Amino acid sequence: VYNRKYGDIPKGSYTGGSTYTVKRGDTLFYIAWVTGNDFRDLAQRNNIPAPYGLNVGQTLQVGNASGQPITGDNPVAQASVKASSGGMLTANSAQKSTAVVASQPTITYSESSGEQSANKMLPNNKPATTTTTVAPVTAPTVSTTQSTASSTSTSSPISSWRWPTDGKVIENFSGAEGGNKGIDIAGSKGQAIVATADGRVVYAGNALRGYGNLIIIKHNDDYLSAYAHNDTMLVKEQQDIKAGQKIATMGSTGTSSTRLHFEIRYKGKSVNPLQYLPQR
Repeated sequence: VYNRKYGDIPKGSYTGGSTYTVKRGDTLFYIAWVTGNDFRDLAQRNNIPAPYGLNVGQTLQVGNASGQPITGDNPVAQASVKASSGGMLTANSAQKSTAVVASQPTITYSESSGEQSANKMLPNNKPATTTTTVAPVTAPTVSTTQSTASSTSTSSPISSWRWPTDGKVIENFSGAEGGNKGIDIAGSKGQAIVATADGRVVYAGNALRGYGNLIIIKHNDDYLSAYAHNDTMLVKEQQDIKAGQKIATMGSTGTSSTRLHFEIRYKGKSVNPLQYLPQR
C-alpha cells in the first residue's frame, strides 16, 4: 500500500515485537511512524544510509521485546538537531524557546507574518557555498541491488529544470543560519504543481508537522527536489515521474497562506533553486 495517510494510522500502533519485516510498499518513514520511532534513530540503528532504501523481507530492529520503541536518555531533541550525512533534519528552532520532540519534527511560524522562523527539513540541512555556477551532475555507478525505494536511473544527467508552478516568489533562498533553504511561490489553491525534472518519488506524506503534504523526488544520486504545503498529492512513493508532470495542487497545509515551498538539494546540501530554474 503506497502513499499512506499517516494521520489515519495511530503512531506506535505496531504490536509485532522488537523486529519488523519489510513488506512491499514500506518506507522507513512509515515503519518509524507505526513503531513509534524517529526515522533517523531507526536508520542509524539498522545502518541504513540515505535515501533510506529498503529490501522486501529485510528485518529491522525497531524496539524492545514488548514492541515499544527504544528511547535515549533524552527523548526531547535539542533545538538544533544533528543528523548523519544525507539524513533528514528537523527544524532548527534555536531562535525559539519551543522544544522539538525528536519523533515528531515541527516547524514554527510567526503568528504575525507567517514567515519561517526555522529551517526546512531534507537531507543535510546545510546550505551549499553560494556560487553563480551550477554544480555539474556526475554519473555515479548504478547499484545492482533491487530495493523498494530505489531511485530513478542514477546515471541520468539533468538536462534542464522546470518551474514547479506559476506565481511570484515571495520568499527567496538564504544561505544564512536559520534562513530559507528554498524558495516560496505564491499562488491560488488548487493551482498545478509539476515536477521540476525527471525522477522518482521517494516520499509522499504528511507525517512531518510544519510541511503539510510533502513530496520529495530523487532525480539521481546527486539531486533531490521537494514540494511542501500541497493541497492534494497526485503521486505515490516509488512512482517514476517525468519533468512537467502534475504531481500535486497548491495549498496551505502546514502554513498560514497558500504557497509552494520548493527546494533543490545537491549532494544533500541546500542550493538556490533560482540558479537552476530558467529565468522568467
